[in-house]
Amino acid sequence: MTVLFSLVAALGAAENEAEKFLGLPLWIWQLANLVGFLWVLGYLVARPLAQAFRRRQDAVEERIEEAKKKREEAARLETEIHERMARLDRELAEVRARGVKEGEEAKVALLQRADEEAGRVRREAEEEIARRLAFATEELRRTAADLTAAAAIERVSAEINEDDRRRLLAESVGSLSRPS
Repeated sequence: MTVLFSLVAALGAAENEAEKFLGLPLWIWQLANLVGFLWVLGYLVARPLAQAFRRRQDAVEERIEEAKKKREEAARLETEIHERMARLDRELAEVRARGVKEGEEAKVALLQRADEEAGRVRREAEEEIARRLAFATEELRRTAADLTAAAAIERVSAEINEDDRRRLLAESVGSLSRPS
């Protein structure tokens, strides 16, 4: 502000001196010179600066639009990822449920097979026991028969004398020589 007052005061003083150029006071020529300088300055500097600022503003607006598009794309991708994650969670739950169900089915099948196998082993064991019992019974009968025969032979041999033996031998040979 003080500069402006100084300028007005200097112009007033210059008027008093009555310096003139082409019949006009010098301060008018200075004012015209200042206006011309400011116009040239505005034309040569302000327009290119304004254009540069306009271009810069356009570039910023383009970046803003691009950022908006990228933000929308990111939001869309985020939504898509959330949907995929939800779908994967559902599929995982289904797989788990299926696994539990199949595990239970396998458990039931294994238990059923184990029961069948136990029944088969029981039957085979009973059959083996029955065979061994029959074999042992037969062995016992043979042993009893052998013991009975041995006891009978022993008793008979104690009761038979030499004459009885000759007579039995002759009867046996005679039965062999006869045709049956």
